[in-house]
Amino acid sequence: MPLALAWGALIVYASLFPFDGWRWPPGRTAWDLLPLAWPRYFIPFDITSNLLAYAPLGFLVGVARLRHGAGLAAAMLGALVLGGLLSYAMEVIQHLLPQRVPSLLDWLLNTGGAALGALLAALCQRIGLLHWWHDARERWLERGNGGALALLVLWPVALLFPKPVPLGVGQVGEALRGGLLELLADVPWADPLAQWLAEAEPATRALSPLAEGLAVMLGLLAPCLLAFAAARPGWRRAGLVLGALGVAVAATSLSTVLNFGPSHALAWRTGAVDRALGAATLLALAGLWLGPRLAGALALVALTGLVVLVHQAPIDPYFADSLHGWEQGRFIRFHGLAQWVGWLWPYAAIGWLLARLGSR
Repeated sequence: MPLALAWGALIVYASLFPFDGWRWPPGRTAWDLLPLAWPRYFIPFDITSNLLAYAPLGFLVGVARLRHGAGLAAAMLGALVLGGLLSYAMEVIQHLLPQRVPSLLDWLLNTGGAALGALLAALCQRIGLLHWWHDARERWLERGNGGALALLVLWPVALLFPKPVPLGVGQVGEALRGGLLELLADVPWADPLAQWLAEAEPATRALSPLAEGLAVMLGLLAPCLLAFAAARPGWRRAGLVLGALGVAVAATSLSTVLNFGPSHALAWRTGAVDRALGAATLLALAGLWLGPRLAGALALVALTGLVVLVHQAPIDPYFADSLHGWEQGRFIRFHGLAQWVGWLWPYAAIGWLLARLGSR
């Protein structure tokens, strides 16, 4: 279920982005917002994306319902109803955003996508794939670690937004400073705090080669240790380490391609970065038999060190230029979504680890 909740949160973000310009439609009552109109024009990209965006939600909700003992029909109906209700709520709320256009077609496509996902979940149940996945999960993960699995699935998304250093997620300080300055702009009693925030200068000097290498190493070691905190000790963890390394290289290369072009796909790889990735891989492989609690404690140390280091690095100076290369009506929402996931991922992982370590 954590994966379904995470995907639902991504849908809410993409549906309401850019969360700006909220206003009540002039001359309309609340009842006037409930009916959805048929669109005047059709965009093939929007049709495809609306259909496919809700399919994973329907699949994940259907799987979760089946795993919790629901019958096949009840699981499919639950996924369909939840997808339809979420889509309808998003379409109605879009009336309040001048940059968004709610439509009946979007709701039908979203609900149809949820139905396709539910059908796929039913098919997987029929041919035994869900049973195989359940057995594999029991072999690899301790019980109650769905939150860690959701975090590990979101980690590649967090890497897609340009980073101050490779794998350097969590650089949210400057965004927080800007947001606080906006909130405190017309608050007289907060003038001293606003002035202090305005005078605080962001980091401008690049990290030293040693600090950058340490940040890259912690950027790979942290998700490995997070996985160890959820996985059973043993040789199977080696697959998690090698998988994390492959995902890190692939996601960072894809990010470079999306932002700077295919010719620069591997420009982020330097001798220092490769050495840091190798050191992190060796350290992770050395901890294959660490207990989950010790691995979780070490993951907290790694994430804290990573966050401290990336906040000492300057903001990526190429982001503003690369953003113009994205098609404003299509990929900009995904780009902003990747930014938020990259900002918040380490803090969500820290929260999960603290809750896990605090439990009996």
